[in-house]
Amino acid sequence: MINFQNSRRDFIHQSLFTFGGLALHKFIPGNFYHDYSMYTISQLSELFRQKKLSPVEITQACLQRTRELNPTLNAFITVTTEQALQQAADAEREIKNGRWRGSLHGVPIALKDLVDTAGIKTTAASGVYQNRIPDEDAPIVKQLKKAGAVIIGKTNMHEFALGATSAVSFFGAVRNPWNPDYVSGGSSGGSAVAVATGMCYAAIGSDTGGSNRIPPSCCGVVGFKPTYGLISTRGLIPMSKSFDHAGPVCRTVEDIAIVMNSIVDEDLSAVAIKMKDYKNSLSKNIKPKVGVVSNAEASKEVAEAFKTVQELFSSWGWQMTDKDLPIVPDSGIQLRNTEIQSFHKPLVEKYKELYNPVTLARLVNTMNINKEVNAIDYIHQVDVMNEDRQKISGQLFNDCDVIILPTATTATVTIAEADAQGPLAMSLKNTLPFNYYGLPALTVPCGFTKNGLPLGLQIVGPKWGEDIVLAVGNYYEQHTKWHLRHPV
Repeated sequence: MINFQNSRRDFIHQSLFTFGGLALHKFIPGNFYHDYSMYTISQLSELFRQKKLSPVEITQACLQRTRELNPTLNAFITVTTEQALQQAADAEREIKNGRWRGSLHGVPIALKDLVDTAGIKTTAASGVYQNRIPDEDAPIVKQLKKAGAVIIGKTNMHEFALGATSAVSFFGAVRNPWNPDYVSGGSSGGSAVAVATGMCYAAIGSDTGGSNRIPPSCCGVVGFKPTYGLISTRGLIPMSKSFDHAGPVCRTVEDIAIVMNSIVDEDLSAVAIKMKDYKNSLSKNIKPKVGVVSNAEASKEVAEAFKTVQELFSSWGWQMTDKDLPIVPDSGIQLRNTEIQSFHKPLVEKYKELYNPVTLARLVNTMNINKEVNAIDYIHQVDVMNEDRQKISGQLFNDCDVIILPTATTATVTIAEADAQGPLAMSLKNTLPFNYYGLPALTVPCGFTKNGLPLGLQIVGPKWGEDIVLAVGNYYEQHTKWHLRHPV
């Protein structure tokens, strides 16, 4: 395991509970030496608000960590140094003048490199788009800027989001910060690595089949896929319009809620109000009912960690009931493949040689499968999906508030294993159903494998049930210490 620790730490702040950390930066005057890299957004923003800490110095520290760690981990494709420092300086000036915008003001955040950024390359980690520069920010970027966030760069990913390992990228594989011989998970691998290592305090990812949950599970952080439609995906290079979601990767559930409340679609303010009050969703007198997915796929090691989670939930007196994981119907897979084909077929015809051969092989297979799909079939597939989404939420949660299951089906694989097994070496079987049904799903750290790599617990709620999902995740987090461990 690589050691990124450059010097001894001075853990003197009472709220900095970490078991590890990475490269440090001296950003306090004089000889006072302190590491803020593993602070949460809530901790950091309060220091900004009180004018006890400088957004410029924190941004400089993140940039320094990125310079030190990115050559090994390959989390970033583009680092926006000048823009980030200017945004941090603007935030610092506004805060000093009493114009604090909220909890993201001055906080360094990264964007998955399929989120459009005006004047900055957005590549989807593909040679096809290696020089693509959008003219306009995606709506989600506009909202982050409105909140005063500092955009620090664009993170590496699995090419065109067509895989769950992030080992296939025009810019090279993303490596796991706990052991660089292993994958980071995909497709939002760089986003998870950047957050786990303190290169930034949050990152925006996308999720079409597990892409914002599997990487956080592999890297020991928190990832969230909200209800379909809650966060705009306009301005994101698509994989499958009907399955695509956008969401944050952070170190804690509280930070997830902070970011979510800044990027939620303004037409869905009622959901945002519920999320702001998510901690009160668990009544002291009424315990939540938890559905335990009994048919989830899990290796022996994953199943043992999940059993420990169930025992902990039971020890709190929470009611537990067995649930079956809903399957994705064939029409849903056909729908997803049709949408992949509609986007990539013209690109393949024009830029075939610029695709990674592994990605191209998967696309060619997908296009051959769906060769005869027509508009009438497609409309029918969409109608079936929308009907299923209306029904499943009520059926699945008729006798429980949330359901739980492992995020990944197995321990994290090595990059060599991913190269041999292909882009789905990390299985989507426990995550993909919730993209089809459009349900909110959270992953939180829940243990470690014998190889010292993190494992994730997935918590899923009903449609627009972000508040209860975050509440259960936060409660679990507060009663365990997995999220306090960071790669060394």
